[in-house]
Amino acid sequence: MLHLHRGIRLFTIHHTTMIRLLTGTIAAAVLLALGGCSVKYSASGASIDQGARTVNIRFVENRAPIVNPTLAQRVTERLRLKVQSQTKLTQVNDEGADYEFKSTVTGYTVSNAAVTNVDQAATSRLTVTVNVVFVKRVGDKKGWTQPFSQSADFPANQVISAVENRLLDETILPQLTDAIFNRAFANW
Repeated sequence: MLHLHRGIRLFTIHHTTMIRLLTGTIAAAVLLALGGCSVKYSASGASIDQGARTVNIRFVENRAPIVNPTLAQRVTERLRLKVQSQTKLTQVNDEGADYEFKSTVTGYTVSNAAVTNVDQAATSRLTVTVNVVFVKRVGDKKGWTQPFSQSADFPANQVISAVENRLLDETILPQLTDAIFNRAFANW
């Protein structure tokens, strides 16, 4: 019986030592892995390459068949504000910036979204499409080109000019800038 008690004690000591050794090994591996990473994370969840300091968000061009005269300026300002508030990147007007956004409004349409049983539109939809070219000059240097579209519905008995600014400011532009930002910095 004394032998059995000794065996359990040796097993307990050995087991505890193994757990400490394993925990230390895992901690060291994690620290080594994180130390070698080239990406830093911000409180907003954005991943910015180490060494990245600047961003050039060029003025958005408006090439949509229907042109809202303030849309390009509004998209540009929203995207700049989003990047400025969510990262520590400095906006510069330099083609050599670490990150660069070149964007074009390619679509601005109003369409019927829902039809009643008497073939009348019950709901209309405003859709904005922006094509974005994202250039990365740091890290893996993997940029991309992608269109982003957002829509908002409104009652068909209202004219677009009466609801347009509200739809853009409250729904479409916040969703567009979030989608562009997340694609560039959150890898979504």
